[in-house]
Amino acid sequence: MEKLQQKILTEGIALSNTVLKVDRFLNHQIDPHLMKEIGGEEFANRFKNEKLTKIVTLESSGIAPAVMTGLILDVPVIFARKKKSLTLTEGLITSKVYSYTKQETNDISISSKFLNKDDRVLIIDDFLANGQAALALIDIIAKAEAEAVGLGIVIEKAFQDGGELLRKKGYRVESLARIKSLENNTIQFINEEEKI
Repeated sequence: MEKLQQKILTEGIALSNTVLKVDRFLNHQIDPHLMKEIGGEEFANRFKNEKLTKIVTLESSGIAPAVMTGLILDVPVIFARKKKSLTLTEGLITSKVYSYTKQETNDISISSKFLNKDDRVLIIDDFLANGQAALALIDIIAKAEAEAVGLGIVIEKAFQDGGELLRKKGYRVESLARIKSLENNTIQFINEEEKI
């Protein structure tokens, strides 16, 4: 997605060889027009034939593109919570996810009343790096006996192993921007023809 790549180049910052900061438009301040194009056009178009019944994401940065996708595809969006809630205490489906950015392991959870064996679920997330968040969401979906039909990723760090891991497990992964490298504070993308 060329507009997303341009936004990453002009407003993203490579903080290290593995960390890309995109807080000007995705995970702190949100560009609603870009989210509409990402979710409402790209993801909705790519997954429109999957007969989805739910979209699942992880709080908080995946919510904006997930909601835009859900709006166009007319399906509910569920976000897995990272923190315990006073109102969400019973019937929880949980999994553990390690955050490399925050250097901590969190329990994430979704209420079992929102997922069941008849659901066909699309996972949407802001980043795919090592695949741990995606695998935790897949685990929750499996525990609900629902089916994960694919993953919509805004930015994939293709130089890390998460995308390859998920694809080898047979999951459909649609990434809108695939980062080849962040070395020397320079953001490089993979062309559609390239594979790593």
